[in-house]
Amino acid sequence: MRIQPPANVALPDFTTAFHTARTLFEHISHVVYGQEHALRKLLAAMAAGGHVLLEDVPGTGKTTLAKALAAAIGLDFKRVQFTPDLLPTDILGTSIFDQRTQNFEFRHGPIFTQILLADEINRASPRTQSALLEAMAENQVSMDGQQFKMHELFFVVATQNPVEFRGTYPLPEAQMDRFSLKLSLGYLDAETEIAMVEAQHGHDLFANFSPCVDLAAMLELKSLASQVYIAPELTRYCVNLARVTRTLPTVQLGAGPRAGLALVRCAKALALFEGMPYVTPDHIRALAVDVLAHRLVLSTQVKYSGMSAATIIAQILHETAVPA
Repeated sequence: MRIQPPANVALPDFTTAFHTARTLFEHISHVVYGQEHALRKLLAAMAAGGHVLLEDVPGTGKTTLAKALAAAIGLDFKRVQFTPDLLPTDILGTSIFDQRTQNFEFRHGPIFTQILLADEINRASPRTQSALLEAMAENQVSMDGQQFKMHELFFVVATQNPVEFRGTYPLPEAQMDRFSLKLSLGYLDAETEIAMVEAQHGHDLFANFSPCVDLAAMLELKSLASQVYIAPELTRYCVNLARVTRTLPTVQLGAGPRAGLALVRCAKALALFEGMPYVTPDHIRALAVDVLAHRLVLSTQVKYSGMSAATIIAQILHETAVPA
């Protein structure tokens, strides 16, 4: 299989995009310690036009990562703490009657931003969680018969705690399917954790942290990420990985068509962040668990046997031949 573009396929000049990607990654790495692999995938998801769910225990740097991303590009950043009493209008906004004009005026909610941190998203009711669906899927919000467009660089980073289950509402399948990736940061190794504590002890982490790229450069990066070459055989490979999940007796609900599309888009963006103008099988395999596992609903018997969705995707990767 030829993974490089054939001679008759003209690719754009990626030099500036490669520099932007490298600069952004290195800049954020100065305040987000020991999370290089997760950071690269999160940036790839953003460049691919997707959204990310971070599932991890408290204190692993989920909020810091989202704030650092916004600060590194100089983007508008808003954080919403999801709680059981949070209402959809608390996120989307509401119409207020203006007595001076005798008209209703729509007051935009925090969702109208560039980077939205939906903190502990599983603590809000499914009704409130679903307030994000249209914005994440169609980049717009419909309210009172009107449609309001989101920013062209709208990116949701949602977090949830995998340990606490009291007072939480599991995200429905439709919501999970809107997240391109589900990542886990994990604890740092001892030396990295010591370096992080020393760097932050008595100092404001973002005191001297200024933007390293601007919005125009990021929009160009996003545009060029979609133009990274992927061989037709590798596109078929991505789709087949998603389709296999729908045939397994251990899986009650497999990954839908959106999963294959997300895998292709994120693989192209990841290749760009690694300085390559074309996708390799390694890019796809590096992302497969993060893109596919959270979309699966396992059968009850399998769920209580200790097998996880990540294990199933890893097994599929092992058994599915890479195109030759």
